[in-house]
Amino acid sequence: MNDITIYHNPACGTSRNVLALIRNTGDEAKVVEYLKTPPDRATLTRLIAAMGVPVREVLRQKGTPYNELGLGDAKWSDDQLVDFMLQHPILMNRPIVVTPIATRLCRPSEAVLDILPRPQQGAFTKEDGEAVIDAKGQRVAKP
Repeated sequence: MNDITIYHNPACGTSRNVLALIRNTGDEAKVVEYLKTPPDRATLTRLIAAMGVPVREVLRQKGTPYNELGLGDAKWSDDQLVDFMLQHPILMNRPIVVTPIATRLCRPSEAVLDILPRPQQGAFTKEDGEAVIDAKGQRVAKP
């Protein structure tokens, strides 16, 4: 049974790194490619509530119609911002990961480590070459 779900964009390096960190525990996540299968309103609002963050924190600006839609304007209500994310799923920041421990927007990718139920099983290096987990499955200290 998959008790981990990732709202994933395979074109996003951070999202790919998070999925790889999940798999490095020996678990497999339910992968929801939210651009192909966007969450419905109830799911999206439940995810935002579970993360305990403002709706605006879930909005992605880079590579989206954020500026064209004027979403930086404070006039938009949370419900309206959710409507925009439902109309334009690319506005949803990613990856969002749901585990039995918590629901979190995992940026940077290492944020997922705090909510995974099982420990890392071996070394892990991000796509950009940054070592995250050593051969003993421990976090690599940042310089």
